[in-house]
Formats: sequence, structure tokens, C-alpha cells
Amino acid sequence: MAAVTHKILVIEDDQAAASYIVKGLVEAGFTVDQADNGRDGLFHATDGRYDAIILDRMLPGMDGMAVLGAMRAAGIETPVLILSALASVDDRVAGLTAGSDDYLTKPFAFAELHARLNLLLRRRGSGTAPETRLACDDLEMDLLSRKVRRGGTGIDLQPREFRLLEYMLRHRGQVVTRTMLLEGVWDYHFDPGTNVIDVHISRLRKKIDEGFDRPLLHTVRGAGYRLGADG
Repeated sequence: MAAVTHKILVIEDDQAAASYIVKGLVEAGFTVDQADNGRDGLFHATDGRYDAIILDRMLPGMDGMAVLGAMRAAGIETPVLILSALASVDDRVAGLTAGSDDYLTKPFAFAELHARLNLLLRRRGSGTAPETRLACDDLEMDLLSRKVRRGGTGIDLQPREFRLLEYMLRHRGQVVTRTMLLEGVWDYHFDPGTNVIDVHISRLRKKIDEGFDRPLLHTVRGAGYRLGADG
């Protein structure tokens, strides 16, 4: 059986860095397209079918955050790994909150880039018979249309909120810890030391619980969170 060849888009304006990344990916067996500015990168991202995108944050024409925002607004859910020399916790959180799936700071080792990329690809391709609909009480999520409703009322979610709710729905009735959320929703294998989870849980709770008779998203003090009809 032939191995699956993944198609990767690299959006990087530094030619030395881009050549280094592309060469390494091709040697690792990937098919790679490259763009050296934000506008061309966005065109490729919306026009081509990619398994993952490596996106430099600081780009000419249109910066990486704007490219990412335009992609997510257009409903493009291709996994994105941001590359950036901006290495503070706030910078990393901003990139992840904007809709990226991982954030790698420069300078970096190609081995780490390769490992993180494979993690994104495994996460995207996991599961042999994926569900197309998830539900908890009167809260429903259609994974094909990417629509969420509660009691028949549509709920508009940002990409990261959608992923967070999807994770909670797949673990409905269970206590979900912060570590589980960091790994399952943000692909973090360490605690960034920020309140990014609390912020997203708070936003999600407002959208799915406010205006309804009974809350579904509960905080389990000292343990984590639980999605379920009972408190």
C-alpha cells in the first residue's frame, strides 16, 4: 500500500528560511508549494487543497495574522502552524487565539518543525469513522455544515470556540481537565501559564448558556469543566 503524500503550503518571505523548510519537507516526503508574501499565500490557501499550512507571522503585503483571519473567516479549517520571531507568551497566545493550531518561535530546529507538523496531520486524520453530528441535551453540532444550534436557535462560534465545543461534546458528561484541553484543542503539551482556557470557556458559556433555562457548561472546582444538563 502506497504511503500517503501530504501537501503542505509554506508562506515565508525569508528566502533562506523558506528554502531550508521546503528542502527539509521535500526530503521528508511531502509535496510543497511556497508563497513569499501574504496575498499570494492567502490565494494559495483558498485555492489549493492543503493538509497543513506553515505561516510566517511577519509578511509583506499582508501579515500572517491577517492571512490567518481571512482564512478562518472564509471557513478554511486547514491546520496552520505559525512561525514567528515574536516569542513572548502574549504573542503565542495571540496567534493561537486568532485560529492557529500551533506556534513555533524562530530560530527553530527542523526536527521540531517536522514533529509538530506530523502532530497536526495525525490529529486531522485521526478516527476511522468520524461522527457528523454531536449533541448534548438540546445543544447540537453538525460537523459537516459546521453549524451549532441550541433549542433550534443558531449559535455563531469562532473557529477556536467551535473546536473547544467539539472537544467538550466528544467528552460530554466527563470532567475535562485543563491539560486535556491544552493538548486536545490547542495541541500544547505544556501549560503556557496564561488564562487562555478560562477566556475561551467564558466566551463559549455565554454563547451556549445565556438565555436558556438550564446551563450545560459547568466548572468543576479544582478539576476542570464538564458539559452536561445537570449541574
